[in-house]
Amino acid sequence: MSYSILVAEDSNFMRVMIKQILKNIENVGEIHEAADGVEAVKKYKEKKPDLVTMDIDMPNMNGLDASKQIKLFDSKAKIVMVTSSDRLDTREEAERIGVIGWIGKPFNREEIKKVVAALSK
Repeated sequence: MSYSILVAEDSNFMRVMIKQILKNIENVGEIHEAADGVEAVKKYKEKKPDLVTMDIDMPNMNGLDASKQIKLFDSKAKIVMVTSSDRLDTREEAERIGVIGWIGKPFNREEIKKVVAALSK
């Protein structure tokens, strides 16, 4: 099975880095991109990816608000926060929204691979 993934990240450098990691993981098919929260919600609704990697600090709409909108549209959406934020209240809010994971920046390849591998479980 091939998975589609939406990478929501305002930093072009980080988007490219995450995409490069994903391209080298077996079972990853289409990779979509969003540079802010508004675009992430729009792309999710259009593409309905199997997984979203979501930054928190983005312009126009932050990752928490975008995640809320996505979960309202699709309660089964699988969203993983990929962020440098380490605030407990932010993590708790993400859990309330229903995100399935949290990857801190800087991250390594193995963390991304584990998230994708969990999709098949």
